Amino acid sequence: MSIINELSEYITLGMRSYLEQAHDQDWIEHKSHPDYDLWFIQSGSVKVTIDGFEHTAVPGDVVFFYPDLPYIASTNEDLCQFIYIHFDFGIGEQQRILGEFQLPGIVPGDLIREEAALFTKAYRRLKQGSGTPGNQLYLKACLLAVIAKILELHGQGAYTGKFLHGRTSGKSEGSLGVLQDVFQYVDANLHRSVRMNELAAVVGVSEKYFISYFKKTVGITPGQYISQIKMNRARDYLYTKKYTIQQIAGFLGYPDPFTFSKAFKKYYNVPPSKFE
Repeated sequence: MSIINELSEYITLGMRSYLEQAHDQDWIEHKSHPDYDLWFIQSGSVKVTIDGFEHTAVPGDVVFFYPDLPYIASTNEDLCQFIYIHFDFGIGEQQRILGEFQLPGIVPGDLIREEAALFTKAYRRLKQGSGTPGNQLYLKACLLAVIAKILELHGQGAYTGKFLHGRTSGKSEGSLGVLQDVFQYVDANLHRSVRMNELAAVVGVSEKYFISYFKKTVGITPGQYISQIKMNRARDYLYTKKYTIQQIAGFLGYPDPFTFSKAFKKYYNVPPSKFE
């Protein structure tokens, strides 16, 4: 899960469509969607059937569907009401990064109450003031907060989606699990320059195949990944105010403070001496 935090600067979130719907007790829907889909249950209950297994969502719950996941939805209530939003979420060129995690399912309302309420409020605000500047951006920020909370719950072991029954979504280009040793190797060797053939050797493949596989799986090149990790660590070191720029340059494998400062300024637009 840490890769989501490490590469947060590369995350892309695109909202596709959103709407509030109400259905009576005769409603039944057989569908799958080409993108990610969240339902915020407002009233009534919704029964979701996937692979013959039934799941029930009640007010306050958030239902998380992955792309191309067939489902049957219905209600036994006189009226059920929910807000849905279709969206894309990726890192760099990898638009299916969430497929690595067991997230599709019903997130209990008591686990995500604050974030779901924030999103619902933002949705209502958007609909009431449709063209008001900032409303769409605020809705997007609230959606990101919901996704971040679900990821946090999953990382803590407090939530695991039940829709896939332990399967992967099958839509990601590769598996992050294959690259875990690479991530650890990079972290352990930030104090020096790491070559691509070293990383390829960690997973036992050719350098050319490794670079291609890494980019398809993570969404960015191995070089971009290493640079991002170094900039993250540089920022953390500077925040502690315990180390000189020369020491930080050494920690991160730069040959001298000048080279480090140049790389840092290119990324953060300020030299490390003025970073706050």
